[in-house]
Amino acid sequence: MRRGLTRRRFLQGSAGLVLAAATTPAGCRLFRRGEVPAALSPSVWLRVTPDEAVTVVVAKSEMGQGVTTSLPMLVAEELEADWARVRFEVAPADDRFNDPVWGTQATGGSTSIRHLYEPLRLAGAAAREMLRAAAAREWGVPVARCRARAGVVTEAGGGRRATYGELCRAAAELPVPDAPPLKPDGEFRLLGTEPDRLDLPVKVAGTAVYGMDVFVDGMVYAAVARPPAFGAHPGAFDEAAARRVPGVRHVQVLPGGRGIGVCADTPWAARRGVEALAPSWAGAADPSLDDAALERAFLAHLGRPGVTARDDGDAPGAVAAAERSLRARYLVPYLAHATMEPMNCTARVGPGGCEVWVPTQNQSGARRAAARASGLPLAKVRVHTTYLGGGFGRRFETDVVEEAVALAKGSGRPVKLLWSREDDFRHDFYRPACACDVAGALGPDGRMAAWHHRVAVPSIFARVFPDRVEGGVDPAAVEGLRNLPYEVPNVRVEYVRVETPVPVGFWRSVGSSHNAFAVESFVDEMARAAGQDPLAFRLAHLGGSRRARCVLETAAAAIQWWKGLRPGEGRGIAQHFSFGSYVALAVEVRVDRPRGRIRVLRACCAVDCGRVVHPDTVKAQMEGAVLFGLGAALKEEVHFGGGGVATSNFDDYEPLRMSEAPMVEVHLVESGEAPGGVGEPGVPPVAPAVANAVFDAVGVRLRRLPLSPANVARALSLS
Repeated sequence: MRRGLTRRRFLQGSAGLVLAAATTPAGCRLFRRGEVPAALSPSVWLRVTPDEAVTVVVAKSEMGQGVTTSLPMLVAEELEADWARVRFEVAPADDRFNDPVWGTQATGGSTSIRHLYEPLRLAGAAAREMLRAAAAREWGVPVARCRARAGVVTEAGGGRRATYGELCRAAAELPVPDAPPLKPDGEFRLLGTEPDRLDLPVKVAGTAVYGMDVFVDGMVYAAVARPPAFGAHPGAFDEAAARRVPGVRHVQVLPGGRGIGVCADTPWAARRGVEALAPSWAGAADPSLDDAALERAFLAHLGRPGVTARDDGDAPGAVAAAERSLRARYLVPYLAHATMEPMNCTARVGPGGCEVWVPTQNQSGARRAAARASGLPLAKVRVHTTYLGGGFGRRFETDVVEEAVALAKGSGRPVKLLWSREDDFRHDFYRPACACDVAGALGPDGRMAAWHHRVAVPSIFARVFPDRVEGGVDPAAVEGLRNLPYEVPNVRVEYVRVETPVPVGFWRSVGSSHNAFAVESFVDEMARAAGQDPLAFRLAHLGGSRRARCVLETAAAAIQWWKGLRPGEGRGIAQHFSFGSYVALAVEVRVDRPRGRIRVLRACCAVDCGRVVHPDTVKAQMEGAVLFGLGAALKEEVHFGGGGVATSNFDDYEPLRMSEAPMVEVHLVESGEAPGGVGEPGVPPVAPAVANAVFDAVGVRLRRLPLSPANVARALSLS
């Protein structure tokens, strides 16, 4: 992989066929080098060069999800390229590489394949047709007699052949076809297969460059003293003591009073300088904020009227009039992202501009943040995207960029800012805590007659995308609720916005991560109340969703839903639709009643994500999501105290350990539908599937996450 690519260098170095794609009001359009209208922002660049290389510029961030392989596969399939000749380059942060749907350069929402499926295939198909046309012109034969395959164009019946490298210059002089034909699905030779990942060699060799690996000549290392409470700002601090630490070069209060930065020759000296500051802090937003206060606040909000997000029939009236009704409350905690690579950024600010190296999911935001912090125009800011050691939504934020650039500007030196693990846990943008109150009614036929759901949760979109909050409803807050998939005649969904000093942000699967727990747990409760099998009950209420039924049936068959279990063991199932994909998960658990411990023995996942580009990547994403979700379901919780975050490191925020990981099976369900996302949809069904399995095992309903030994023991003691 080549990095540091600029558009100018890309164009100057392109001696072959270069194509770009852009989304216009008339649809996706393709352009040759030098023909791109200034007003458009092409999002895809493809280059075929005389050395036989096919290079795809990838404008999405690689954080382990395999996007630097799956996106080039789309091009190579239509181009009829030799996969051994396909390369990728990381795009610079530039509007010309904006996502064609979002209009900004970012990676998230499980959208990379969904948004680029058509543009990349069109680019490959156009290049293929231009290469065929070039061969036809050279040989003086109709284009129809020229067949492209594996990087070579051959003449049918004539025996002549030419490689793409030999034809690319001539092809570059031809017009770009407006609507190149795309291959029917049945003719795919690459999509749906599992070629080696293009990012594999550098990762195996240990030469992949993550943010932590960046080194710039003359740079110093930075650490930051941060306030212990939300909203607090620096009071007095001992700058002289910090400067007496050998190696310390610079001390600076960060803009907005978010902390005090110390720059030094080594990371250790910077940390010691921070310790020597001994700062005082003032102005905490709520010094009394702690776990108990937050729980009281969320539960209190459930008693307040909310904004109606969906209202079919008369759910409250149907619940009140029903002979059989249920009501339950569910609580989930704040969660941290806990990426394996802590937040970091390297920045250089000089007369010529500002340069930033950062593992980011948000190149456009990083550019804007660097421009604000440096005081330079956007045109003088360059952002280099490195590999990401985990993202999960945390690297969509740009706080670390603002801090690094401010310190580089203040110190006059290139600065590499490294957050400590404690910084990460105590100054995150957390997955919101959430409380749900759900009431339901069963009809005489045993079917669900009403569903009244009130969700109390902070708003992410109010800060990040306020223009997408419509009628007071945050779309993330009602994910999986407003689009409740079950056939219920009376449904009301109400959203109550909770405001606390705790900052919240995108976390893997966003609102679906907490709402699926309430929905799939309550469906299970309704099934039990109706005296029906939870799987059969779900299937009976999913009559209009063939794909949801299919993943449920597949997961159930994989785990042998009807097979007997030993005492203390149970089986649970859940399904959820999110980010364009259907996922069902069935699990088997064993419950250690005396200790309150849950052991997940097996997990069978079925996913319908539409057309699959790279099956092994999809399976890997599902496996990772199941384990990620199990960590959140069983163990993870951010604790608060003294107005800030009490959680500090992995000793009090334990992720799932390898010894606790169950056998995970993934089954791909082929529907032939448009591609869906795979990065996030595997997470939501995990927690409810486990909770439902625990009920199956011991007859106790768990409505509070995490399903930690303490919470399980408490529930068991009350049963």
